[in-house]
Amino acid sequence: MGTDTSLRIGIVGLGSMGLGMAQSMVAAGLQVGGFDTSHAAVEAFGAGGGRMATSARDAAEAADIVVVVVVNAAQSEVVLFGEGGAARAMRPGGTILCCATMAPDHARRLAGQAEALGLHYLDAPVSGGTAKAATGELTFMASGTREAFAGARAALDAMGSTVYELGDEAGIGASFKMVNQLLAGVHIAAACEAMTFAARLGLDLRKVYEVITAAAGNSWMFENRVPHILDADYTPRSAIDIFTKDLGIVMDMGRSEKFPTQLAATALQMYLMTAAAGMGRDDDSSVARMLADIAGVDLPKPASTER
Repeated sequence: MGTDTSLRIGIVGLGSMGLGMAQSMVAAGLQVGGFDTSHAAVEAFGAGGGRMATSARDAAEAADIVVVVVVNAAQSEVVLFGEGGAARAMRPGGTILCCATMAPDHARRLAGQAEALGLHYLDAPVSGGTAKAATGELTFMASGTREAFAGARAALDAMGSTVYELGDEAGIGASFKMVNQLLAGVHIAAACEAMTFAARLGLDLRKVYEVITAAAGNSWMFENRVPHILDADYTPRSAIDIFTKDLGIVMDMGRSEKFPTQLAATALQMYLMTAAAGMGRDDDSSVARMLADIAGVDLPKPASTER
């Protein structure tokens, strides 16, 4: 089946993930209007062929699908249902595709608000990082009604290579994403601890990376994040503050379910310490810098500062 170029799509949130997602939809031949509070992000989207919107409502004007790629449930609610929100500008019967990471009960609440306006809502958090967002190869962990999946299909196909249909109601996708975030947060923290430990032992860190990525101790996060440490490049692909938020949600869910989450709790404290040290907006591999500062360990420096 070919792309339905008559569909109108709005996307709100053109950050590190959202911009790539928006550009993937444009590349698929879809009509896409994009908005972000950063004018530079909107201009970057426009330079790639997208329609630059002046507000969330403008991006969603007469849209069949609105994709929301903001930080959390509170931001999602504001951009969708707040003053000047996107939802009331959509075509009747349109579909909201919400990709923000949030607790399941928040996803269910937003779905109820959408349904009250005659709209469909797909709870569709994503995984894959900025590189896969830019190439349309994300993984979606989605749940919602059959109508919501059908309404969002063109956008899902343009942005993702894998779409898991996990249930017929909002909140299930969010739950799957929080399981993923628990693992991701713990794995990043473990990778940072391991590399800082290797530095204390005086090992060649590039050789450590080579060996571990070929050994049983490897993880996707180790393989992906350790190069940031080796290159001393802490430009945020995913920031420390993301995991203080996401592991905080895991802790809240664990408390509600009376389920212990000890490893997540330890990892959360590592992210909080890193944020407290002034690195909250830096790449999440900055946990290694925090540990190195505590232990008096030297990590690689940027090439321009090495002598």
